[in-house]
Amino acid sequence: MKTIAIIGGGAAGLMAAYAASRTVENSVILYERQARVGRKLLATGNGRCNLTNLNAGVSHYHGADPAFVRPALEALSVADTLALFHDLGLLTVEGEGGRMYPLSDSANSVLDVLRFAIDRENVTLKAGEPVLSVQRTKKGFLVETETGKDFADEVIVACGGCAGSKLGGVNDGYTILQSLGHSRTTLHPALTQITSDSPYPRSLKGVRAQAALTLERKGRVIAVNRGEVQFTEKGISGIAVFELSREVSTGGACTVALDFLPDYTVQQIQSMLTHRMETAPHLSTEDLFTGILHNKLGRTICRAAGVSAERIGSLTGKDLSKCAKMCKDFRINAIGTGGFDAAQVTAGGIKTSEFDPRTMESRIVPGLFACGEVLDIDGDCGGFNLQWAWSSGAMAGGLHR
Repeated sequence: MKTIAIIGGGAAGLMAAYAASRTVENSVILYERQARVGRKLLATGNGRCNLTNLNAGVSHYHGADPAFVRPALEALSVADTLALFHDLGLLTVEGEGGRMYPLSDSANSVLDVLRFAIDRENVTLKAGEPVLSVQRTKKGFLVETETGKDFADEVIVACGGCAGSKLGGVNDGYTILQSLGHSRTTLHPALTQITSDSPYPRSLKGVRAQAALTLERKGRVIAVNRGEVQFTEKGISGIAVFELSREVSTGGACTVALDFLPDYTVQQIQSMLTHRMETAPHLSTEDLFTGILHNKLGRTICRAAGVSAERIGSLTGKDLSKCAKMCKDFRINAIGTGGFDAAQVTAGGIKTSEFDPRTMESRIVPGLFACGEVLDIDGDCGGFNLQWAWSSGAMAGGLHR
């Protein structure tokens, strides 16, 4: 019989425990520092749990070596993952952009089927018991907690990253792996809001708008995206922003150009505004964009364009041109991102070059494995990070060994 210690009861750890427990000769011990497993999992997808994405592939992952994910994604593909969850009793439904959700629309369903799956005689769950250290011995490992030490033939580190500390994000995995000789890259918050020192986000707090986003640094376009933007007291948020936040977090300050009417040209917008001026000259200039944009956003664009006339009828062609152009190129300074507390994922982690991508086993310490966010792999928003957790966790747990 082989004893396998798994440190971390998040998505990757739960999948590793399930994979390891399928070999009945294995004795699996799952350690979780919190009182219950899967707390961060419950918060994913705004509580709906976007458990994977049909488009998962290397191009959606980041790190020093994004191709590191390929063997795991091939060993447990998206189709395999969905089949596995269906076999555990979970019904799923496809959402926008290939996102897959539980049919129940509740993250609890995903967590519950995983909890039931590891409710086996050969699995011991030690919740509320953080691991203090892992020591290598001649025959295996000693895993130390506040209540004692357990011997393990193999150890799987699945502690996750330090993002989302309020939901259980910790540095434990980095500390344990570094104590055993591994090294890590610089850590950055990812999938989080972009902060700004421009005056407009605060005045637009709570406003949501569809937009095309362009990140520019020193006159060079570094990233583009399109989707919903939400203005906050400190900057901008929303899925489209989250997907660009990594560039700001890792690369530094830049400019975000927002196009609120990406399907219209400046000339078309100016024509619409001219029609408004001709048909309703008596209205306040603050109503110039009424029916086109959120009222508060429209008023802000007029102010940003420097338009001072009180009535629409008093606007000049030059005024309308400036407003149309501002609507297509509304710029704010991006000075940073939300911290790790607010981030959904950690960019950076333990160096993947020190692990075998075909097994997730350490190249430095035989019998030591790592999976999920603790490694220097992070995915785009939309279920990609959970797919990495499932695939790498299953591989570390020996699903195909």
